[in-house]
Amino acid sequence: MASLDLKPGIVTGNALCELLDFCKSEQCALPAVNVIGSHTANAAIEAARQAKAPIIVQYSQGGGQFNAGKFLDNSKQAASIAGTIAGAHHVRAIAEAYGVPVVLHTDHCARKLLPWIDGVLEAGEAYYAMTGAPLYSSHMLDLSEDALAENLETCAKYLERMASIEMTLEIELGVTGGEEDGVDNDDIDNSKLYTQPADVLAAYDKLSPIGSFTVAASFGNTHGVYAPGNVKLTPAILKHSQAHIRAERDTEEKPVHFVFHGGSGSSRDEIREAVSYGVVKMNIDTDTQWAFLSPIKKYMDEKDAYLKSQLGNPDGADKPNKKHIDPRAWLHLGEKGIVARLVQAFEDLGTGGKFGG
Repeated sequence: MASLDLKPGIVTGNALCELLDFCKSEQCALPAVNVIGSHTANAAIEAARQAKAPIIVQYSQGGGQFNAGKFLDNSKQAASIAGTIAGAHHVRAIAEAYGVPVVLHTDHCARKLLPWIDGVLEAGEAYYAMTGAPLYSSHMLDLSEDALAENLETCAKYLERMASIEMTLEIELGVTGGEEDGVDNDDIDNSKLYTQPADVLAAYDKLSPIGSFTVAASFGNTHGVYAPGNVKLTPAILKHSQAHIRAERDTEEKPVHFVFHGGSGSSRDEIREAVSYGVVKMNIDTDTQWAFLSPIKKYMDEKDAYLKSQLGNPDGADKPNKKHIDPRAWLHLGEKGIVARLVQAFEDLGTGGKFGG
């Protein structure tokens, strides 16, 4: 079996390109976990340590804002920028402490949110000037609501800038249904949920001469978790896109690194099929939100009689409840819930045993 030597810490530049190539060749993928602060970031990194594999930790614009604190005015994306930068520095420190390779990423950036990514990218350029490495491994631009030519033209401009500091760009072609982070695509035209191979070829032609990129191509993906039968995934779209580029441009068998958005709630068979067609990254958010909440709710239900006041519980009217009220007693239960769910995700994505350790 092939092996890949990755150092603990943030994976960037050529090392990230090698990691994506390795995942594609070995038919495995990495979970990409949306985090909103230290508790969720720490849990994601601990899951990677237990799975003995790298992980992708990502902040959305809303996640960055929450990390900074929703007390701050975000009218000009100032809070989102500050929180996303602060989150990067936390993840950088913790990844090395845990001994885990981490790909540090920002998720969905629609055109109206470009000032957010501009601010984070400026910080990345300054960090690169000081250290020789970018602050983030990669950024995503989700301009899928634009016409294809406009989408790709903007992505190309950003990729030129990012490539100069050894970053990778993630783009979106087609629209991921459902709602996430304030973007609601529940009423989107169904045809837009399925990316056409010709569009993927256009992206390949536009971006491959510039730098490293991944493609979040839609094949029926929907954010959230839905009842069986309500979401029709067609991973073969990815297979056809790879074959179309190979035939038109005489490339390797799978020339594109694909990203699977809306991965929560998907079956293992659907995940494994998508991975076999070149998916190297799968976003998971809704499932980890539930995994965090569920054990905390259970704790609150079981300890309800101890959580009504600072003094007084079934053990006595003057008995203190401090040890039950202390957030450290129950927040860590949520972190453990995330870890367990992500360890399962690593297995679903085929990473088990692929990275040694």
